[in-house]
Amino acid sequence: MAQEKFLLICQLGMGLFWIITYILIIKQGFQDKKYGMPMAAICANISWEFIFAFMYPQNDLQRMITFLWFLLDIIIMMQYLKYGHKEYQKLIPGKIFYASFFITLGACFFIILAMMHEFKDIAGKYAAFSQNLMMSGLFIALLLQRGNLSGQSMGIAVCKMIGTIFAAVGFYMYFRTPLITIISLATLFYDWLYIVLIYRLYQKRVM
Repeated sequence: MAQEKFLLICQLGMGLFWIITYILIIKQGFQDKKYGMPMAAICANISWEFIFAFMYPQNDLQRMITFLWFLLDIIIMMQYLKYGHKEYQKLIPGKIFYASFFITLGACFFIILAMMHEFKDIAGKYAAFSQNLMMSGLFIALLLQRGNLSGQSMGIAVCKMIGTIFAAVGFYMYFRTPLITIISLATLFYDWLYIVLIYRLYQKRVM
């Protein structure tokens, strides 16, 4: 019973803080008129959420959380397609921009299905932890690429890290594997680094 309660807390904490993260990304995106999540992360998230909300749902609670993530990521995707096109229109034609997005979306979808088959992982946990690590690295890359806080905020960084902590602790306590443990530690390191970088940019802006 205690184990079930602890897992429920971790599941709700993970779900809640990542929902807040997505809402903050959307809010910051509309405010700055910039996309807040890199393309590969959007494609991986939407693919995973579609698969585990509609094709392979795990339980009612997680299905509802995943469905909420999916709806929020659709808005984030729309921001990327709108603002990303404007940001890169001098570098690549619109047709290539949109084509590259939807090709990446299709590739992510089939890669996640292949990972489920390869790892015999019907819950998609290996794909989920891997793309969370990828997202952490891509957030840092986006921040360094822009050199400013456009589309980003301390709230986004902190909430993402807290969600990662809930997920990492829950899996470490009851479902840990060497691979997921290493991925979790790496993700937490990059989430911490992301927070540090954002803090330094805040300081520069104040000065």
